[in-house]
Amino acid sequence: MEARTLVLVEDDELADEVLRVAAAAGCEVERVWDVAEARRRWAAAPLVLVGANTLPRLPEASLGRRRGVLAVSAGPLPEGSWHAAVQLGVDRVVTLPGDDEFLVTTLAETTEPPATRAAPVVGVLGGRGGAGASTFAASLALASARRGGHPLVVDCDPLGGGLDLTLGMEKVSGLRWSGCSTATGRLTASTLRSALPSVEEGAGRLTVLSCGRPTGGEPSTEAPSPEALLAVLDAGHRSGEPVVLDLPRELSPAVTACLWRLTLCVLVVPAEVRACASAGALVRRLAHHGTEPGLVVRGPAPGGLTARDVSTAVGCPVLTTMRPEPGLAGRLDRGSFRGRPRGPLSAAAERVLAMASPAVAQGSAA
Repeated sequence: MEARTLVLVEDDELADEVLRVAAAAGCEVERVWDVAEARRRWAAAPLVLVGANTLPRLPEASLGRRRGVLAVSAGPLPEGSWHAAVQLGVDRVVTLPGDDEFLVTTLAETTEPPATRAAPVVGVLGGRGGAGASTFAASLALASARRGGHPLVVDCDPLGGGLDLTLGMEKVSGLRWSGCSTATGRLTASTLRSALPSVEEGAGRLTVLSCGRPTGGEPSTEAPSPEALLAVLDAGHRSGEPVVLDLPRELSPAVTACLWRLTLCVLVVPAEVRACASAGALVRRLAHHGTEPGLVVRGPAPGGLTARDVSTAVGCPVLTTMRPEPGLAGRLDRGSFRGRPRGPLSAAAERVLAMASPAVAQGSAA
């Protein structure tokens, strides 16, 4: 049986506060009422929460010093409790209510240890409407899954028709944004992924959080809030697996809130004069938020524009270029987009994904 967080809090009101916070963190705890019962679980518990009134009795119980002990109190600790806390090596005094956020994070980390590796967070935008940003975001996630990863791709555009539709996953069960729009605080990666549509892909697994489609003539109102999007982004990133965000061109508060967390921002730009003009305007807005994208220049070039021309016009470096994908529109309509792992689109996605990953490793080392 897996050891659970030990709660030695005799005050019922304070214990109720602890249990409320534990539920918010998705952490199972074991409450005990006396020191003798706590002794059997003291060393094995990943975390121990001790009530302020109980602390003075613990040094005489010879439980031993250990890391991961928090004192829990409804107010300032009495002097006797402070002395006991020092003897036991208590890490911190937690006051409830007040320190809820700290305790939620600490409890969640006992059930979900930090990732052992850093992973990229890639945001994808279109230089103009219909540039193919959603398709490229889906391709990045597919490329990661085919390598053996478990990427999370997040649809942030409520007017995009649904990224699940792009991936042919509209019939896969799981929550869409309409069921996650009120999510705030800390989410565990395992809980999030188990609730979302997920499919095997290559050697890995692909998970998608998609916007839905209006029904019954009602407009879609499920655009993620900044708090919900950040909660999902943080949960995905803590898993150590890539996160891909399909971002709308309209820089909503939710989008701007997550820009600074991106490892790489990708702007898909068709090699067209009008697309360059539109992309340049978007780049200036991104610069206002401290973000410089790299370009994926997409053919064909009806006027003969080169990648260098596009880079000069838009004012950003080129990450890669991409030839037209034969039969792409038909595959998207048939829901068979995931069925072709080779081609210009997949090759470009592989190159961009490879560029994003070293940046994470360097940042982590720094």
